[in-house]
Amino acid sequence: MNTIIGRVTKNAEINQLKNDRQVVNFSIAINDSYKTKDGERREQTTYYNCSYWISPNVAKILTKGTLVELSGRISSSAWIGKDGEIKSGLNFYTSKIKLHGGGQRLDATQTITRQTSQPQNDSPFAEETEDDLPF
Repeated sequence: MNTIIGRVTKNAEINQLKNDRQVVNFSIAINDSYKTKDGERREQTTYYNCSYWISPNVAKILTKGTLVELSGRISSSAWIGKDGEIKSGLNFYTSKIKLHGGGQRLDATQTITRQTSQPQNDSPFAEETEDDLPF
């Protein structure tokens, strides 16, 4: 199990699947900084496309800017974009969400968790952007 902490980049969306299952899709950004050999400070942002299969109700609180701590499984994917270029992304199949606040007012830190098996999804669900991911 992996844990990541980052900010939600846009409000979460609930997607209805063919088998009447629902999945909450959202993305987070993780900012990191480091110093180069020359002592120059560099900023780096990593983006994850996240999915949560346990309850669609969590979408209400996964709003843009909210700081979240996620536990789950990381995978990567690659696909050919509309422009014909090869794209890649990081996916996070979330089994536990801990909110630290930010996007909306929260009275206290909230935790949402439940054990479940995660279905595989081979296609990326985040909409394509013009920006390349910073790898």
